[in-house]
Amino acid sequence: MKITVAGLGPGGIEYLLPIVKTALHQADVVIGYSYYFQFAEPFLSEGAELIEMPLGKEEARAAIAIEKALEDKQVVVIGSGDASIYSMAAIVYEMVAKQGLDNLELETLPGISAFLAAGSKLGAPLGHDFCCISLSDLMTPWNVIEKRIKAAAMGDFVTSFYNPKSKKRHWQLAYCQRIFLEERSADTPVAIVRQVTRPDEHIQITTLGNFNPDDVDMFCLVMFGNSQTFQFKNHLVTPRGYLNRKPKTGKEIQQESFRIVTDHIQHLPNTTAEKWAMTRLIHTTGILDDHQYFSASENALERWNDYLQKGGTIITDVTMVKAGITKAFSKKYENQIHCYLNEPAALALADKEGLTRTQAGIRIASEQHPNALFVVGNAPTALIELIDQLREKETFKPVGIIGTPVGFVNVIESKEQLLQTTKTDWVTVEGNRGGSNVAAAIVNAAFTLEEANQFL
Repeated sequence: MKITVAGLGPGGIEYLLPIVKTALHQADVVIGYSYYFQFAEPFLSEGAELIEMPLGKEEARAAIAIEKALEDKQVVVIGSGDASIYSMAAIVYEMVAKQGLDNLELETLPGISAFLAAGSKLGAPLGHDFCCISLSDLMTPWNVIEKRIKAAAMGDFVTSFYNPKSKKRHWQLAYCQRIFLEERSADTPVAIVRQVTRPDEHIQITTLGNFNPDDVDMFCLVMFGNSQTFQFKNHLVTPRGYLNRKPKTGKEIQQESFRIVTDHIQHLPNTTAEKWAMTRLIHTTGILDDHQYFSASENALERWNDYLQKGGTIITDVTMVKAGITKAFSKKYENQIHCYLNEPAALALADKEGLTRTQAGIRIASEQHPNALFVVGNAPTALIELIDQLREKETFKPVGIIGTPVGFVNVIESKEQLLQTTKTDWVTVEGNRGGSNVAAAIVNAAFTLEEANQFL
């Protein structure tokens, strides 16, 4: 006692697998939708009993298959494409299982599904992750189908739509198009493949934006490409990634990180220089939304780029900021970077005046390098000292101040004073955020503004 569920492929006789041809020839009983018998007929034996049934009688086909098998007949249930994809295998197995017919042998023979045949005709659209969705709501509630459509669009799957349209289902494809356009470019390739492998096969390639659901009927399979799919001649190609491998070297990883960040902030109204500084900032903190805390005076970064590439001097409040400034940049442009935190003179001044060491170091530096770029990444007292020097000394004219002290005591107050200054260029990260690594990242951004053109 055996039921074989066999897929006849998409229709072309050359697409019918040999194992299925053999099963058809050996069958005592063949059961299926009337339309499909034209594809199976050349391989049937003369004495076989043929039971043709109309569309929509899937349960009845499974029931009679079980009945004939229990009479010890070799039964083959046919379906188009692959027997286990939107075909008869599921209902046959389900009904046998529910009836507890443990002695009834079941077998499924594969066939070439329509989406696979369409894929071969198109060339290589299925080169990466893909899915199939049936738009028929006869077996599946529409709200479930809708969830799957949205998931496929968001997941960037190449998506093949089965049962795309009928007389009563005429609006669903346009809905799919609208959902996918929310997630993908209007230039995304779309293929309409009608009667694939059959004599009246017709293939139309268009785009998601130009796709017209009225070009589709019930004999079509519709395939939406993913964000990487492209058209080459009459082919669709979805890259697997062989020519765009994951970054491995440190430089490649950094460049890919910059690309991810710049994609996230591309829409912002800031200048390219400011967005490049934000990119370096976010790359350091790992928090994509940190751009909202970035503030800068107009054209500060552009002026610092010129200053630094001409060998300008940098003063830092702590050694960690100095360590974070890329040595390759300072070596290339012969910049001097000074930190007076641990200098004997700063220690003596701090002890004498009751100052913090960073504050004393900045006071000494402002006298020795009044035109330098000052970078504060740790101590709010150092930033407050700089603002006081700006207010009190006409000889103190720094090219700019990067003020990103971090913490909870005097941090916000020191940054607010920097935000209000008009005597020099400045950059800060508002609120309690900041740190030596952030300050160094902004300096590195100023060194490399020309690199921004690769990403922004």
